[in-house]
Amino acid sequence: MYKPRGKRIFDLIVAVTGLIVLSPLFVVISIVLLFQHRGKPFFCQPRPGLNCQIFTLFKFRTFNVPDSSSHFSQPQEISVIGKFLRKTSLDEIPQLWNVVRGEMSIVGPRPLLVEYLALYNARQNLRHNVLPGLTGLAQINGRNLLNWEEKFEFDILYAQNQSLRMDIKILLHTFRIVIGAGGTSIPLKKFKGLQSILL
Repeated sequence: MYKPRGKRIFDLIVAVTGLIVLSPLFVVISIVLLFQHRGKPFFCQPRPGLNCQIFTLFKFRTFNVPDSSSHFSQPQEISVIGKFLRKTSLDEIPQLWNVVRGEMSIVGPRPLLVEYLALYNARQNLRHNVLPGLTGLAQINGRNLLNWEEKFEFDILYAQNQSLRMDIKILLHTFRIVIGAGGTSIPLKKFKGLQSILL
């Protein structure tokens, strides 16, 4: 396992590079969402991070903003551009700022909702022994096709075996999934099995 300082350096290099390279896209999406969602292009929500400490997660807004002039409660609906952003994972770009701030890592368990904390057992809570990430083992091994227990097992496996080599492999597989498969997930067997990720 590599030291947190090494992971921090890796995270900063990738996050800052990502923000610079993606800055034109970031600006364009922000402007489009600014008009699409009544001046609210970003979605901010509290999430549990390392050791269950709560931080504010940033994403591009994908749900339509309810009309404040209406006296009736309106169900939130995903916008057309929101569907595109989610499919391509572009809605996650603002989380690079969470990485720069040290609240997230490039690779780690995805930060879930705060209200889920009360549902975790002792083993599942091990996922909070490391920083949450933009991508992780669960994301390259089925993502939403996995059930709750399977996702947590991958999160725990990462928390217990994290290394620089593993982070690099997971990041490269993530790029291949997003670029080559339009944001869909590819089972790990496509990459010669889980053992190749852990070694």
